[in-house]
This record gives sequence, C-alpha cells and structure tokens, in this order.
Amino acid sequence: MPAPEPHPLADLDPLIHAPARLMILTYLYAVESADYVFLMRMTGFTWGNLATHLGKLEEAGYVTLEKRFNGKKPQTLLRMTETGRAAFRAYKKAMQQVLDDLPE
Repeated sequence: MPAPEPHPLADLDPLIHAPARLMILTYLYAVESADYVFLMRMTGFTWGNLATHLGKLEEAGYVTLEKRFNGKKPQTLLRMTETGRAAFRAYKKAMQQVLDDLPE
C-alpha cells in the first residue's frame, strides 16, 4: 500500500508561515521597498522584534537591508529579493490550494 500524500500544509515554508514574518513579507511583497519605520508602524512591532524577524528573513535570502542617509537622517530600506518573492508566491499558492479544497 503506498504511503499517503503529505498534507499540503506540511510543505509550507515555516520561515514564512510564522505570523510576524508573514505580515512583514505581505507588506514587502506589495511594494518595491519600505523603510524600517513604515514597517514598524504597519506591523506594530517593536524595533527589536522587527529586527529579529528581519534578520531571519535576511539570513534566508528573502529580504535585503540597505542602510543609507536621507539628508542627515539614517534610513534603513528593506526589499524583498527574487528568492523571497518566489518563496512567497509558492507559499501563497499552497495556502490558496488548501483554502480552495475546503468544503463550503
């Protein structure tokens, strides 16, 4: 007897599936770039909490951080990488399939 196929949720990227990182990536997916302060305001995360989650996403190659100055003020710009966009699209497709398969 063949082994049953794994549930679609079993294959979801756990890095993206964490609610905080999913929220961050959802915002970054919709824009070309966003600054740190914008993400803090939109998510309600503290500086440290946001930094921790962004560090994990950066380590995975899903986002890049660019530090620069806007006039004399330091600014951190965040961008989703192509790797991050591809992973997010795969995550979105898998979640959509799970939701579509549910009975009405």
